[in-house]
Amino acid sequence: MLALEDLFPHLSGFRHRHLVEEPENPWEAVRNLEPGLRYILNTCEHSARRMDSIAEATVTEDGCGSDPGLFITQWMQLDEAVVFPKLGIAIGKGTKLEPSAIIKGPCVIGENCDVRQGAYLRGNVLTGNHCTLGHATEIKNSILMNHTEAGHFNYIGDSVLGSYVNMGAGSKLANLQFRTSEEKLNGFIHNIRLPAEEGEVDTGTPKLGSVLGDHVELGCNAVLSPGSVLGAHVWVYPNLTVPKGFYAPRQVLLPRDIKPRSKNR
Repeated sequence: MLALEDLFPHLSGFRHRHLVEEPENPWEAVRNLEPGLRYILNTCEHSARRMDSIAEATVTEDGCGSDPGLFITQWMQLDEAVVFPKLGIAIGKGTKLEPSAIIKGPCVIGENCDVRQGAYLRGNVLTGNHCTLGHATEIKNSILMNHTEAGHFNYIGDSVLGSYVNMGAGSKLANLQFRTSEEKLNGFIHNIRLPAEEGEVDTGTPKLGSVLGDHVELGCNAVLSPGSVLGAHVWVYPNLTVPKGFYAPRQVLLPRDIKPRSKNR
């Protein structure tokens, strides 16, 4: 297992750090993300400009064949924080949005972020400030802290990303384990269990992506298996597949040495 300080030394700078600090394990933050977002959105209504629509976006609501959300149609940069109460979406001051990005609620985007062309925010997304949500990047049920970048062709599902994380182009955080045909037919998914030195850890959830500590660097086309927990400053070699488990801080994961370790050796 990794302590919180092994993962997020910059946690004090994240405005919504209580969502990660309060659970016993950091991956539990994604299980509790929706009610946390609803609370944040209610708070935002007192400090941001309330809006029902915006000229630079098409608004979709329940009953029109899609989840409530925004489809960005024109280039825009916000000069003030805005909240769309009916959609469950809040966006911070200074954030730039590019045409064809899709944002579904509940979603809270911080200040001075870049939401680029083709980004798909599927709901239950929380970001800090100065984040990049890039071209053809899909994010669902995840937390991204300050200064984290997912700039090109990334998938982030059911994950917690610390501050100053960089996801190389094409890197993916898988969130669903393989299932047998019988399990699929019966709609059954096993909880993800993590190997650890003190014994296997049951995460209590069938869907879990990764927990990435501050300053983690993922090389291009790296794939992290469901339940990968990387300590701060871990680097992952391009094109590498990382097995689930705990990885101590400041490791460089290379093709010849890809075994989970919760302690430096």
